[in-house]
Amino acid sequence: MFTNWMQPLKIITFLSAVCVFAGVAFTQESDLVSKGKSSDAPKSQKKSDSAIVYDQILEQATPENLSVVITLSSQRAQLKVGDETAIDAPVSTGRRAGWTPKGSFVIVQKDVNHRSTVYGNFVSMEGHIVRSGVNRRTDIPPSGAAFVGAPMKWFMRLGSHLQDYTTVGMHAGILPGYPASHGCIRLPEKVARVIFAKAKIGTPVMILE
Repeated sequence: MFTNWMQPLKIITFLSAVCVFAGVAFTQESDLVSKGKSSDAPKSQKKSDSAIVYDQILEQATPENLSVVITLSSQRAQLKVGDETAIDAPVSTGRRAGWTPKGSFVIVQKDVNHRSTVYGNFVSMEGHIVRSGVNRRTDIPPSGAAFVGAPMKWFMRLGSHLQDYTTVGMHAGILPGYPASHGCIRLPEKVARVIFAKAKIGTPVMILE
């Protein structure tokens, strides 16, 4: 008798769990879609690395019609094609006021596999990290260790004009959700790669408060 009614109970419990899981999954998917919606956005809009990409606008991008706008207060970057936004992405800028300068800049250098000349790790001869997060200018390496700069993939250095090489640039990096860099503008890797591929030396970059 006990065995006979236990089997239907197991089936009911299983079906209830499935319904709850489906409901949660549907809610999460709905939230994802609603966050990406915009009244004037093309239907091909998609999300990538917490960035919103408007494919129909991005397809019209050329090295001549591109610009980048960084807004420090919102920690967002927009890749503009003319007056339209092709990508809207999160960034992480200088963790202290003034470390990421405001103003009008241009891209003056592009380096796929750039490494920092100031910040990085002390590494042993065997290739093991002895001390991480060091400043080459102020920290002294342990005996037998050498400095290895932090990777800054898809690096695009900024300057006020083509002959001005600042220490600030845009590159792929960690995005904790708040300003955390030493001054550079960190981007989602996929976004950094797209901008790197489509921008040219001389592409305008505006950094706003």
